Amino acid sequence: MNLGPAGRLGRFFIDSKLTPLLVVSSLALGAVAVSLTPREEEPQIVVPVVDLFVGLPGASPEEVEARGTIPLEKRMWEIPGVEYVYSASMPGMSLVTVRFRVGDNEVDSLVKVFEKLTSGLERLQEGFTMPLAKLRGIDDVPVLALTLWGRNTDGFALRRLAAELEREVSRLDEVSETRLIGGRRREMRVLLSSQRMAAYGVDPAAVAGALAAQNSSIPAGTFASADREIRVETGAFLQDAGEVRDLVIGVHGGRPVYLRDVAEVVDGPDEVRDYVFFAAGPAAPGGIVAGPGDDVLAPAVTLSVAKRKGSDASRVVDEVVAKVESLKGHLLPPDVHVTVTRNYGETAGEKAGELLTHLIVAIVSVTVVVALFLGWRGGLVVFVSVPITFALTLFVYYIFGYTLNRVTLFALIFVTGIVVDDSIIVVENIVRHLSMRRRPPLQAALEAVNEVGNPTILATLTVIAAVLPMAFVRGLMGPYMRPMPVGASLAMTFSLFIALIVAPWFAYRLVRGEAHGGEEYDLGKTLTYRAYRGFMAPLMRNSSLAALFFAGVVVLLLGSMALFPLKLVTVKMLPFDNKSELQVVIDMPEGTTLETTAHVARDIAAYMLTVPEVRDLELYAGTAAPVNFNGLLRHYDLRQGGHVADLQVNLVHKTHRLDQSHDLALRVRGPVQEIASRYGAAVKVVEIPPGPPVLATLVAEVYGPSEAARLELAGRIREIFQSTDGVVDVDWSVEARQPKRILKVDREKAALHGVAAAAAGRTLHLALQGEVAGILRDPREAETVSIRLQLPLAERSSVDDLAGVKVASAGGTLVPLAELVQVEHTTEEISRHRKNLRPVIYVTGDVAGTEESPVYAILKMARDIDEIPLPGGAAVEQFYRDQPWSEERPAMKWDGEWHVTYEVFRDLGIAFGLVLILIYMLIIGWFRSFSVPLVMMIAIPLALVGVLPGHWLFGAFFTATSMIGFIALAGIMVRNSVLLIDFVNLAREEGKSLDEAVLAAGAVRFRPILLTAGTVVVGAVVILFDPIFQGLAISLMGGAIASTVLTLVVVPLVHFMVERRHETGRGGSA
Repeated sequence: MNLGPAGRLGRFFIDSKLTPLLVVSSLALGAVAVSLTPREEEPQIVVPVVDLFVGLPGASPEEVEARGTIPLEKRMWEIPGVEYVYSASMPGMSLVTVRFRVGDNEVDSLVKVFEKLTSGLERLQEGFTMPLAKLRGIDDVPVLALTLWGRNTDGFALRRLAAELEREVSRLDEVSETRLIGGRRREMRVLLSSQRMAAYGVDPAAVAGALAAQNSSIPAGTFASADREIRVETGAFLQDAGEVRDLVIGVHGGRPVYLRDVAEVVDGPDEVRDYVFFAAGPAAPGGIVAGPGDDVLAPAVTLSVAKRKGSDASRVVDEVVAKVESLKGHLLPPDVHVTVTRNYGETAGEKAGELLTHLIVAIVSVTVVVALFLGWRGGLVVFVSVPITFALTLFVYYIFGYTLNRVTLFALIFVTGIVVDDSIIVVENIVRHLSMRRRPPLQAALEAVNEVGNPTILATLTVIAAVLPMAFVRGLMGPYMRPMPVGASLAMTFSLFIALIVAPWFAYRLVRGEAHGGEEYDLGKTLTYRAYRGFMAPLMRNSSLAALFFAGVVVLLLGSMALFPLKLVTVKMLPFDNKSELQVVIDMPEGTTLETTAHVARDIAAYMLTVPEVRDLELYAGTAAPVNFNGLLRHYDLRQGGHVADLQVNLVHKTHRLDQSHDLALRVRGPVQEIASRYGAAVKVVEIPPGPPVLATLVAEVYGPSEAARLELAGRIREIFQSTDGVVDVDWSVEARQPKRILKVDREKAALHGVAAAAAGRTLHLALQGEVAGILRDPREAETVSIRLQLPLAERSSVDDLAGVKVASAGGTLVPLAELVQVEHTTEEISRHRKNLRPVIYVTGDVAGTEESPVYAILKMARDIDEIPLPGGAAVEQFYRDQPWSEERPAMKWDGEWHVTYEVFRDLGIAFGLVLILIYMLIIGWFRSFSVPLVMMIAIPLALVGVLPGHWLFGAFFTATSMIGFIALAGIMVRNSVLLIDFVNLAREEGKSLDEAVLAAGAVRFRPILLTAGTVVVGAVVILFDPIFQGLAISLMGGAIASTVLTLVVVPLVHFMVERRHETGRGGSA
């Protein structure tokens, strides 16, 4: 017997003692990989982002932009690998954000930024502070948030307890950055009295100088005495409030002036700068629900914990939670509760466990399907091959540094029905050959492997060629999707070797007796052959009937494709996920007081606490909630000030509620916006995106020749956003005009009084903002205790109060600021934004309603934007891919989720084109024909007959995962075509006529093709109800069913017609 590569491989291992050892070792490697591989909910998307902060105190945004931002941007833009440079120029400071290409090394990117900064510091103009660089990445996102709260404990006590807890937690392995949010820190507050300072002849600056000078200790050196070296230090540190009060700050009337004479010294909580509250919701577990008459919102402090890069989120969280439990009762008193308000470790472990369960279910389900067709022994052979395949794939995952997350595990579930195909084809053929009883069992098994092994190699390569190009998708979605084609390609490669090495070994031992016990196999007597011949023979004989059949197929295909323009199937990058959290982001007009903002947040919180699915919520006013990956890109963690607030809303677990988190967001958005509108607040109900984060779902970038032109156009576009149905949470990057008072120093008067303008400015800053004059040396405190000088709140509540503050002249006399300054009433200038060296204004929004894809909202708004009149009668030029190349005329670019959607579908389209080329080349190389590959590839578009109607029936978006499923189907369907036409060629070599060969191929390959389609469908069922990968499941299920049925008829029929024409042509020429 002439054996090919597959036959020789099978002959070596079918009776080898190495085969069972390979099986055991493979399973052991898989077990090791599962135990060692870190677990996460989502794959790590490495996008190096560096924030640069630079200050120019007192400068306007326009000056900051011209003198600091633009030169710094240009330097950063010169760095290789930089993809975007964003900037925001604000009063007195600038923030420049440098974003490198996805996948670049974070440390290398930071080094490049530092090299560029240090090599160009001389270009930074006079007056600017040194740039502060901060690297931002996915590991900055806390995996755990612990909220300490108590109804009988104030924020001051909670903060000190939380600081002690933070010190204990930070000592644990794998814990990275920890941060405390909320509460009131201990502070030594020196509240200066203007009248008493005037009576004793001192000014605030003198008090600050005396405090700093006398709160120091300096090493003075050493001296030798009695053969010993003695160290000498001078000075002493302040250690308690008594020492601070008794500090001598000057001399007046021949007697010392103590600090207590001119100020009140208070050792206690600092001044309120933010509020953090906790409230248990209707779905809160027992033990923390508020009792009757209790205040719903309790003071709280949140401790956020991030993990080290590469560590297992589940293990880190478990260690921290165990540590906290061990501290209850001695560090944490009984009346202080610790609630876990974020646990990404639990969600990661839960998702990994859930997907591993789905994987096992898929394997068992596929095995049952196979057993129904091939008997329990054949099913057992296939069952054994799957765990071995996945064990090796998981081990390679571990070697490559992948984590166990929803994408890597879904890649395995996705290919569960595909990886068994090779084993099914080999085992089914072994069963068939053993049933023929023409040769001894061993020789029959080898002949079966040799017959289908070589075309199986080609068929597997076509499927790998179909999915592997998807690994080269660029942009933010690239690393999110890459584990899927990589994992699928690895699994299919391993499955091929297992089908040729392990499956024959088991099949020869398990199936041999079963196959030889029945009646001899005769193809012509089988029901499959009779039914297939009854359907196909009339089509092969009657060309008119065949043409009618083809017309019906074309109608089905065109009808399916019409679902797109009819909007019965809509396109979206990724569907909404079902998370257990929502975030309500509140922006009041700039200048709003903290108390007003907190009042608005309380009203919204009161409504949210009526939603039955809410487990608990945390209110953050004046500060930001613990950042998530979405907020990391949007810089939510930098939000601070009296006009901002966040509500972190945690929902009950998804298994205990009927509505998904997106449905809940839709339900609460209306009432929340209604409350916000009463106060003039801009409120966004933010969901955690399933894929890469963007600035907003809808982003209009407005460009133009001047700030006034940009503002006018952005305002009109904002109005269109607000008036468009389905567009919600509309906002823009233009701040409200905050009232501002300028106390302008009259330089002539100041000179006559002997007062420097800088001295007057420092005195005002010290009186109003306060100044830290040193720290209190108390080693028992977990946090630093600052000594802050400031006027009492009652003496700094108006311009008149501040004008009464006195400053010391050069001669020592005190001069009231009212004699030196003039008060100007004005408003704060708005920030100026830039992107990739061009000035821009952002208009943002979200989509909610019937069409929840940004594509359709953009199409609707684009028509209205076209009607905006411009000077000269021109229309607004809209860009969908790149920035406008000129700023001479007002223009805009669509960004946000649309840009990522465009990139993903563009790259998937390119990948699909490469797939078709690769498959065509592989088939040409095997069959040595230009026409045969085209016949085989007819099956690819036929998949749309099932894919698109499937999405319509389920009411699902056609997403990136749907496209992945369709591209994978291209390989699967061509694989079936390869097996069909290869058998036709084998039958022709045995002397059969063309029509008999085609009928025999369809009948013989009917069972393995039907089995492979059934396993694909059954394997996809378990992911059908996952919100993200539902589109993939629908594509696989609908496409496999429709395309398999049509492939078994269309491909053999077209091949028959083409070959008959060739034979007729050859006969005529002869």
